[in-house]
Amino acid sequence: MLKKILIGSGVVLLTGTFFFGRDLLSYVRTSAGMAREAVVDAVPLEFQIRRAQDMIEGLLPEIRKNMHAIAREEVEVERLEQQIAQMREGLATEKSAIVRLRDDVASGKAKVVYAGREFTAEQVRADLAARFDRYKINEATLAGMEQIHAARTRTLQAAREKMEGMLAAKRQLEVEVANLTARLQMIEAAQTASSLHIDGSRLSHVRELITDLRTKLDVAERMVATETQYRGEIPVEEANKPDIVDEVTRYFHEQPESGTAAQEEDAASQDAVAQLP
Repeated sequence: MLKKILIGSGVVLLTGTFFFGRDLLSYVRTSAGMAREAVVDAVPLEFQIRRAQDMIEGLLPEIRKNMHAIAREEVEVERLEQQIAQMREGLATEKSAIVRLRDDVASGKAKVVYAGREFTAEQVRADLAARFDRYKINEATLAGMEQIHAARTRTLQAAREKMEGMLAAKRQLEVEVANLTARLQMIEAAQTASSLHIDGSRLSHVRELITDLRTKLDVAERMVATETQYRGEIPVEEANKPDIVDEVTRYFHEQPESGTAAQEEDAASQDAVAQLP
């Protein structure tokens, strides 16, 4: 019985592993991806921008290596061009000699003189054949060299264009990183400005204290003046009584001459009041 239970449990375990193994692996991969993203998000932007700058600078050794390869290929292509030019010149000279030998052989002369030396027609024919064979070999060699030169020129041009594209991409990346740096600085400045809080409570307290002190001093001065007024001391200084003549003259000078009886009574009342001590 126990043996049957163990066997059944093993079958269930194997079946679960078969059906859920893929989902479990998917969960593990998803969790790993999320963990990597969380780690990347936790890295400061300034550090990531600096890392991008370092990666751009890391392109310089590869760029220099490619530039050196291009310069070396340029030298090799120029040397090949010189060899082709020399071979073309040699073939042109050889062709002229072959044509002259051919004409001499075709003339039917028994002997021919070249550079002060006399040669028989058979010697000229044999030399013509050897020269012609060598000419055809050199001509085929020249054709091959020209093909090689054309292929290497195309490769060199492609390498130059690739290098120019790499340099342009590097400059573009540098500009983008500079823009990112400027944007980061603007964001940091904005964050600093938004987080800057000036506490004005102490300033308000000081202002309230000064206002309170000013009020207290005003009250104290008013109290001193009031106590002096109600102290009951005998006034030593004599009050200057106004001259009635001057006051009447001034009054009538300011008022219209055609006054009514009420105005006269008011003037008399004002004179009486003015004469009071």
